[in-house]
Amino acid sequence: MSKKPYYITTAIAYTSRKPHIGNSYEIVLSDALARFKRMQGYDVFFQTGTDEHGQKIEEYAAAAGISPKEYVDKVAGEIKDICDCLNTTYDKFIRTTDAEHEASVQKIFKKLIDKGDVYKSEYEGWYCVPCESFFTDSQLVDGKCPDCGREVRKEKEEAYFFKMSKYQKQLEEYIESNPNFIYPESRKKEMINNFIKPGLQDLCISRSTFKWGIPFPGDEKHVIYVWVDALLNYITGLGYDPDNQSEMYKKYWPADVHIIGKDILRFHTIYWPIMLMALGEPLPKQVFGHPWLLSGNDKMSKSRGNVIYADDLCDRFGIDAVRYYLLSEMPHAQDGTITYETIIERFNSDLANTLGNLVNRTVAMNNKYFGGVIQAPAATEDIDNELKNLALSTLPEVAKLLDTYKVSDAISKVMDLAKRCNKYIDETMPWALAKDEEKKERLGTVLYNLLEGIRFIAVLLKPFMPDTSDKILEQIGTDINTLESLENFGAIKAGDNVGTATPLFSRLDVEKTLEEIEASLPKIEEEEPEIEGLAEIVYDDFAKVELRVCEVVDCKPIKRAKKLLELTLNDGTKTPRTVASGIAKWYSPEDLIGKKVIVVANLAPRTLCGVESHGMILAGEITEDDVKVAFVDGLPAGTQLS
Repeated sequence: MSKKPYYITTAIAYTSRKPHIGNSYEIVLSDALARFKRMQGYDVFFQTGTDEHGQKIEEYAAAAGISPKEYVDKVAGEIKDICDCLNTTYDKFIRTTDAEHEASVQKIFKKLIDKGDVYKSEYEGWYCVPCESFFTDSQLVDGKCPDCGREVRKEKEEAYFFKMSKYQKQLEEYIESNPNFIYPESRKKEMINNFIKPGLQDLCISRSTFKWGIPFPGDEKHVIYVWVDALLNYITGLGYDPDNQSEMYKKYWPADVHIIGKDILRFHTIYWPIMLMALGEPLPKQVFGHPWLLSGNDKMSKSRGNVIYADDLCDRFGIDAVRYYLLSEMPHAQDGTITYETIIERFNSDLANTLGNLVNRTVAMNNKYFGGVIQAPAATEDIDNELKNLALSTLPEVAKLLDTYKVSDAISKVMDLAKRCNKYIDETMPWALAKDEEKKERLGTVLYNLLEGIRFIAVLLKPFMPDTSDKILEQIGTDINTLESLENFGAIKAGDNVGTATPLFSRLDVEKTLEEIEASLPKIEEEEPEIEGLAEIVYDDFAKVELRVCEVVDCKPIKRAKKLLELTLNDGTKTPRTVASGIAKWYSPEDLIGKKVIVVANLAPRTLCGVESHGMILAGEITEDDVKVAFVDGLPAGTQLS
């Protein structure tokens, strides 16, 4: 009997920069789902890859003094290395510079042109270079890009357009009749209310102001718009050809799920489905828009000094520990967070204590009391049933949660079983049983139940922590690792031998580990902008500036920034104000605490080396190497100056 096919994809990563750990969450999430589906018996095809065209790439390559192809080859290699570093089991790593992809994209566009769904016109609108996206006036948020919040610029150029508006009603009907197409529900409402209901405009699908892209069929002055080219990877990776479909495409399309970030939902749930409708092809069964992984409370960026890379984390904590943190820390529908402190905390509490300690002491006791030989469970008691029943119920619950992408909840269920096993040790007290020869049989039964419970844990951890799963099974002396083996409690064979008790995760010294991490991080200093001459302003501009007296209630250095101090201020309100100031060369924290300073209070917040600064302290530059803060100790905190 042939296996049922299952096709899962990630969004392909843009080759502008080496991806940070927030970008890496998606590939690990998709890998865990793909691994579990394989364990369930599906014929899985798992695709990821890189998106390599566009204006931003051309600009980055020019700045680096190399060709765009040389630039993307380097970054694509880094992205693939990170996928491999995280032990992901993708079946295909597609690059949009692959010759097969480029040829297929041109054929697809030729079909759309021949069908009459493409026309030439002139585009005028707001363009965000980092997102490679056009927006209308109504789509901007406070005049900026609605996706990344950066500045946009007005652009006008000749372009080809795709008649997206022609398919609006068909898309609405599809979403209505397939309620789980966009998942979760909150993402669906966002797309319908913000983009579809206001009316779809025809889509600009070519650019003519740069050259790094796939040439537009019949008009090589234009290149195909990078987002359209990128979306097509999901079918070109299966060998899609408008004239002669491949066996791979026939087998795996439509995709079972596209795993994407919530910020690119519009492209995958509006543009992509309509393109498939125009081609006469089936739509993917589901698009899951996952939340972001934030560094503290902020999105990661080099300018904020809060970028964390997956390969660095793997070198320090181990691959499975990083996979565990990513998958367990991200909520289902809300943004997750990552800091070094929380990684260490979860490593110690979950991996070293709950899981590692359970395996280590169980194997060690079996070696100590029975010379490593697994005993037959011959003396059962009622207390055993709770452990057995929880073990047997965990797989169905995990499977149900993974069907709705609630991966962190699924892992919690597995860890609940580990906690129950630890509680079972406390309840049965094997060390006490070992002192009574008449209770030897009961001791053997208790240890058997623990070993079998640990086997359940190891098998269920396989999609999330594959290497750790193998190590656990080796230590408890079994290779029985299928999901089918979890349908009954008692697969471990009595008479077999356990292995050596070896710590899976050694507890970390928090302070020492943080110091080592701090020492390894690059030092970041804020560069002060040079000001040449004076720029005149009118009175109305000056009147907008709010100067307020604030009292310094606390002050401390900012790690990784020798120039900066973090000041906590009383500005006369009930909420403390945080300001980062580049005065560390001239003042120590004790010089400032208790002092009154003048602050530009309505300055837009700015994050400096991980600290969100709400204002600027006034100081005078006496000479190039002598700066003095303007103290106003005679005025109460909260006083406004004019």
